Amino acid sequence: MQEREKLRELIDKSGNIVFFGGAGTSTESGIPDFRGVDGLYHTQWEYPPEIILSHGFFLARPEEFYRFYREKLLLDGVGPNPAHRALARLERMGKLSAVITQNIDGLHQAAGSRKVLELHGSIHRNYCMACGRRFSLEDVRRQAGVPRCPCGGVIRPDVVLYEEGLDQDVVQEAVEAISRADLLIIGGTSLAVYPAAGLINYYRGQELVLINRDATPADGRATLLFREPIGRVLSSCVGGEEQENVQ
Repeated sequence: MQEREKLRELIDKSGNIVFFGGAGTSTESGIPDFRGVDGLYHTQWEYPPEIILSHGFFLARPEEFYRFYREKLLLDGVGPNPAHRALARLERMGKLSAVITQNIDGLHQAAGSRKVLELHGSIHRNYCMACGRRFSLEDVRRQAGVPRCPCGGVIRPDVVLYEEGLDQDVVQEAVEAISRADLLIIGGTSLAVYPAAGLINYYRGQELVLINRDATPADGRATLLFREPIGRVLSSCVGGEEQENVQ
């Protein structure tokens, strides 16, 4: 309990918090992470997930890509969990300046967060590779197999696949947000995926909070270290379970 009280004190005195999160932020919503026991890297497919979710594989075998993508990443019935809601509450309180996420599920926005920097894109944005027309997640869901634009072009999700680079405008925004933060909270990430994991090196503040099930390369830098679910930690220190009308 001493650690939670310390986190409450850090949050109380901070006015520019940034949250940097990974797949573990959404596991409490029922979305599998990549490296956990039940994660995507442990599923049984003809090809490993990092191959299926690569740029080259998408171009060569879009049917197989979309079969995996629909089954593993377009899950029905998932919604924000206590971690997402607590972070949205922190933003409404004027304390959280940005959420920087490696996730593509859009659950931070669904919880009410407005300043969300999506390093790896979003399943909610899709576009035609031929004409550039934009499509929603619902547009993709309505089609079976490989979704196509009325022009005949293949629709692809606006997500960063393996072999592709990050959007440099988003990266720059993330660097600026982290460098200005007076408190950085890292949650649900192994800090093993670069260049995203390297962003935390731009943090210049004194206090670093790390919430993750497993050890990370940044554990030795952490002021506070939690091996608990993110939602349990944040909701106990911030709240966010109250019923609010989120626009």
